Amino acid sequence: MNAAETGFAIAARRLLPLLFVSYIVAFLDRVNIGFAKLQMASDLGYSDAVYGFGAGIFFLGYFLFEVPSNLLLEKFGARRWITRIMFTWAIVSGAFAFVDRIPWGPLPALFGVAPLAFGFYALRFLLGIAEAGFFPGIILYLTYWFPAAKRARTVALFMTAVAAANVIGAPVSGAIMQYADGMGGLSGWRWLFVLEAIPSIMAGIGIWFLLPDRPAQASWLTPEQRDAITAQLAHEDTAAHGAMSVAATGAVQALRSGRVWVLALVYLAGTFALYGVSFWMPTIVQELGIGKTEYLQIGLLSMIPWGTAGIAMVWAGARSDRTGKRRQHVAGSLLLAGSGLVALVLVGAHVVPALIALCLVTSGVLSFFATFWSLPTAFLRQTAAAAGIAWINAVGNLGGHFGPDIVGRLRTATGSANSAFLFLAALAVAGALLTLFGTGARQRIITTQEA
Repeated sequence: MNAAETGFAIAARRLLPLLFVSYIVAFLDRVNIGFAKLQMASDLGYSDAVYGFGAGIFFLGYFLFEVPSNLLLEKFGARRWITRIMFTWAIVSGAFAFVDRIPWGPLPALFGVAPLAFGFYALRFLLGIAEAGFFPGIILYLTYWFPAAKRARTVALFMTAVAAANVIGAPVSGAIMQYADGMGGLSGWRWLFVLEAIPSIMAGIGIWFLLPDRPAQASWLTPEQRDAITAQLAHEDTAAHGAMSVAATGAVQALRSGRVWVLALVYLAGTFALYGVSFWMPTIVQELGIGKTEYLQIGLLSMIPWGTAGIAMVWAGARSDRTGKRRQHVAGSLLLAGSGLVALVLVGAHVVPALIALCLVTSGVLSFFATFWSLPTAFLRQTAAAAGIAWINAVGNLGGHFGPDIVGRLRTATGSANSAFLFLAALAVAGALLTLFGTGARQRIITTQEA
């Protein structure tokens, strides 16, 4: 094994566990509102429509600050900026424990929203602002360390944190709500937010002390390994320049790229499916006949789809790297998610078939996320990568707003989520077709910032 390969292996062992844990706590703070809803909605009088809109408004804040955050990460360095992100989202997430006690002054009346609902919306929006840039920042950061041939598998390993966050978080969240309820005079859902904000602070401290910005700063690599990694990644960029005609471009050019916009739409289809289901997973499982206060049992059953998905996404990422068929894996994952959503409608409230359908949905969406990022990172470089990746993630994550919001509104209007699941399935199929027929054209590499 040469110095570069040895360096890549060491970097994976050093970086991925830390990034993995950080994404676990990030995703947990993002979606634990799904478990809190089982108590919080009745305590505060939130309808399904209010909950769905509040769960999704997170992504409007995320959307507005995604690109600026990623550009600031490139300016200030991953270590400083990711630490800042983690500390601010921990503070906001913990504040949810007192969402009904925070004085908002004249703002609720100004927006024409009831004070309790406004507090929920405001904190979810602020949480999106706080977390903006974390995920695309990590995707950008991985391009500083790993060549394109290793990227899908690396991203897949990193993104198994989504599955792990739900596998670990579902029973933990259920247990906190069931057994901490009433402790110190606080409801279980309040303890949920307080206790699950603490790991974010701890992970932020770990990032500050352990995450080097670039290979050149990694003290755990030998000088030969640092030089070999840097040289190979630089050679990859040069080779890509030679393979395609390249103009000196930057952030603005990336945002003008038609392919960037197509990929943003594909990502939008995937996030519709992911968040349309993940924010409602505890409610879906509870409605399979589980007791309304059996939160631990709900958490344990929710582990099954996410555990299955974690295995599926690692397999999909490795197979994508091995075969090089990126678009086919992305499209196939979306089709699997779509078939699971249709099956969820057909099987009704039967526990085993419904859990199998949920396994198909989660396996499809997480395999999609594991393989998708190999497409934009194949033609975006440097400043253009910071802007392009952030823009794809920002536009795509609007599905995180509209997905749960649509489910909530249709549940309120019809008493069932079936029509919403069919809509999400149609979007997944459309995303698969767009991937196969709209992303295959050869396109020049977009790299440095335009002077």
